[in-house]
Amino acid sequence: MCTRAHRPRNMRRLQVLLLGLLLLHQGCCFEFVIDGEWEDEMSQTQDHRERHKRAILTSEEQEDFEAIRGDDITVRSYKVESRITSRFSHTIISSSVVNSGSNPQSIAFNVQIPKRAFITNFTMNVNGITFVGSVKEKTVARNLYAQARARNKAAAIIRTNSQDMETFKTEVHVPSGSNIEFELHYQEMMHRKLNLYEHTLHLQPGRLVPQLQVDVYIFEPKGIATVKASNTFGAQFADLIKVTSTKDKAHIVFKPTVQQQKKCENCTESTVEGVITVLYDVNRDSNAGELQVSDGHFVYFFAPSNLSPLPKNIVFVIDVSGSMWGVKMKQTVQAMKAILDDLTIDDNFSIIDFNHNVRCWSAELVPGSSIQIADAKRYIENIKPSGGTNINEALLRAVQMLVKASNQKVIDPRSVSMIILVSDGDPTVGEIKLSAIQKNVKRVMREEFSLFSLGIGFDVDYDFLQRIATENRGMAQRIYANHDAAEQLRAFYSQVSSPLLRKITVQFQEDSVAEVTQNHFDKFFSGSELVVAGKVLPSESNTLTSFTMGSAARLDIILETDADTTELDAELAKQQHSFTGFARQMWAYLTIKQLIGERSLATTAVKKRKITQRIMTLAVEHQFVTPFTALLVESGDATERLLADSPKDPKHGCCSGGSSGPPLVTFVYQPPPWVQPTPTPTTVEVLEGPKEFTVPQQVNLVDNDPHFIIHLPRSNMDICFNIDSKPGHVLNLLSDSGTGVTVNGQLIGSKKVNKRTYFGTIGIYYQPDGISVIVSTDGITMTDGRNNHSFTWGSTAEIRQDGIRISIVKNSNVIITINNSTQVMVLLHRVWKKHPVNVDFLGIYIPNENQYSPLVHGLIGQFSSEPEVSLYDIHKGADPLKKEATMEVKGVIRSAAPTSTAGSFTTVGRASLMATTHNTLFQI
Repeated sequence: MCTRAHRPRNMRRLQVLLLGLLLLHQGCCFEFVIDGEWEDEMSQTQDHRERHKRAILTSEEQEDFEAIRGDDITVRSYKVESRITSRFSHTIISSSVVNSGSNPQSIAFNVQIPKRAFITNFTMNVNGITFVGSVKEKTVARNLYAQARARNKAAAIIRTNSQDMETFKTEVHVPSGSNIEFELHYQEMMHRKLNLYEHTLHLQPGRLVPQLQVDVYIFEPKGIATVKASNTFGAQFADLIKVTSTKDKAHIVFKPTVQQQKKCENCTESTVEGVITVLYDVNRDSNAGELQVSDGHFVYFFAPSNLSPLPKNIVFVIDVSGSMWGVKMKQTVQAMKAILDDLTIDDNFSIIDFNHNVRCWSAELVPGSSIQIADAKRYIENIKPSGGTNINEALLRAVQMLVKASNQKVIDPRSVSMIILVSDGDPTVGEIKLSAIQKNVKRVMREEFSLFSLGIGFDVDYDFLQRIATENRGMAQRIYANHDAAEQLRAFYSQVSSPLLRKITVQFQEDSVAEVTQNHFDKFFSGSELVVAGKVLPSESNTLTSFTMGSAARLDIILETDADTTELDAELAKQQHSFTGFARQMWAYLTIKQLIGERSLATTAVKKRKITQRIMTLAVEHQFVTPFTALLVESGDATERLLADSPKDPKHGCCSGGSSGPPLVTFVYQPPPWVQPTPTPTTVEVLEGPKEFTVPQQVNLVDNDPHFIIHLPRSNMDICFNIDSKPGHVLNLLSDSGTGVTVNGQLIGSKKVNKRTYFGTIGIYYQPDGISVIVSTDGITMTDGRNNHSFTWGSTAEIRQDGIRISIVKNSNVIITINNSTQVMVLLHRVWKKHPVNVDFLGIYIPNENQYSPLVHGLIGQFSSEPEVSLYDIHKGADPLKKEATMEVKGVIRSAAPTSTAGSFTTVGRASLMATTHNTLFQI
């Protein structure tokens, strides 16, 4: 049952493909180099290969992205051509490069393409030797690849990139004077969002190009209503993108001269770096939709307008765990305030926020009145993230709320009921098995309810969110945790904020069509479009008719439209820049996308195999690189081969392959009751603690890299800062000579240099009894000067000796209680053992209500009596959302050898803190 919170309160495929091709000086033979991960993968099972994790590109790698890379090279041309016909695009990116240096070198061809796209071909010509791509079943392609690799003649590596683009990378090592030509093809269906289709082209040649040109050709048989193009290169390019259009055609061209590409008049660097975006919409004769027939296939587009919106019933489920601290929560609150303003009096809503606990702003749905909206805004503004993530209970609570409202006839039977989940991490509290959560939600969800999942950042298991949303008539979207996360959240809500129809079905005359894609839809939202495709069966009639049924706000509708089965082919034959195979490819594109979705929901291995086989057959026939097919690039005589696989999403949980693969980072814990996200007057006892212990309302914590969050109750301020130090260094977190308690933490590094540091070992020393407790990722050791007692993380246990009590929760956390006055919880974070970067690490949670003497100091201890905190030199930081400044902590600090340590915190971004660095765990 939901309790009312007290208010106010204090939220590749594009595959990156790297083809390493080395042309040796001696003769015309080729040698290929294989990446180590592939050597392991070749010997593993298909299910394990499907769980292959892609590595996220760092921000530095993203910033260094260039389409053509190499020293002393001449880029003769770089051209992009897209042909969009009836919302389906075929894009070709080509470049001609010469090694103009005096030595052999590697030349890279890098292309960023939309995540929704399928690669269809890649060709490369090196000094007259042509490599041509063909899509084959993955096992067939890999066998051919392995044969070539046995002769040291093949290579491939997979990675992924950021936001809505993924990266294709090809690298060739060639002698001086060599000529190389690259050409990549990909296809994509345009999705209508907020009344517009969007076509995005990433352009970053990295140097001045004599022939730099982008052409986008659009042909829409019913006519183009609006078309516009923009770029992110800079204001000086605004007039260089030319848009011309007629009734049914449009041409967008970008063709800057070498001088126009320069950063300055005498510069040799190019300023062409960014994205060209084409937005357009089409004419619509009526609400009945548009039916097109070509090449033996049909495509039906349905996007009615001028209908009254259906009332909405929405439960917002917001993750407020500790990982949401900072920009994520700030952006979520900002977006939620705007979303709440969009609600009307006809809408019903409530808010559930959760960490390891689940709370409701209102236990029941309430109308979207101005009073309720204002109250809800105050509620979310006072949310303070902390603790774990109990997704299971939060979602079940949201379903119960909708069920109760439905049973009590509170909601309109023609209204739309939905749950919108916003989360940035995996479940860590309560039910943590993803497949079990999926089953639990599926069991209680009613057919009239939908679940929409928004995953913030890259740590979230997006595959799981997508599965649970798709299975419950919704959709998922990744929200990138950057400066415009609030805008991304608002944009997603705008897509689902105005439902116009329910229970839509598209049908055709009997025996007129076959192999039809999805034709039953739960909802239609204003500004979007439903698309159905299929094959047209032979018939004496030249007319195909569709019938569309659905439920609007106050009536049920049946709409009919028809199309001539020969007319469009004749029209396409007249067009110079149309894509004549659009209908056939769009049908295959939709079918494969839907089959991939069905496969992810298949409950048995037999079903998965059948679906996989159909995907592979269609993908090979239509030349799409998918998660189950590969692009084999061969020379004309098939003696030289390169292989490109399509990777999975960077994070898979219970849902990938045939069984559950380990997520990138998995940690499970039950925080003590004093780890609360927001203070409430409720009294909670410390876990198994003494009755006289006073329960704190706030907690100081250090987690991740290491990330400090300190609460100053008198100032009503939360300070968040990071400590930059080196692996092996020991940080003094708390040292109190009055009580004899010392807490230190030793740093460890990630598997790659210049990456993050974490706490690998925490040491707690109690001087009066001479007892030390060492907590590492391997286990817990207690020493009293004479004996050592070691315990593993593999079992739950409680140990008492003198004034020390150690409570271990299996594979989760350990709570050390000292003399009934001081508590420290150490949280275990486990990661995937084969993760290329991350390592196991520890987090530490210390309640504010611990009892210290006036002599306490240390990175956390210095704040116990709330010293004076001064901020100065406040200025604009590198991140536009964070100012930078220096923070000085004065007063009760007693540090013998203080050093300045850089960090960042919530309001001003940079800090200078008094800290002591040691070389051993208990040197004071």
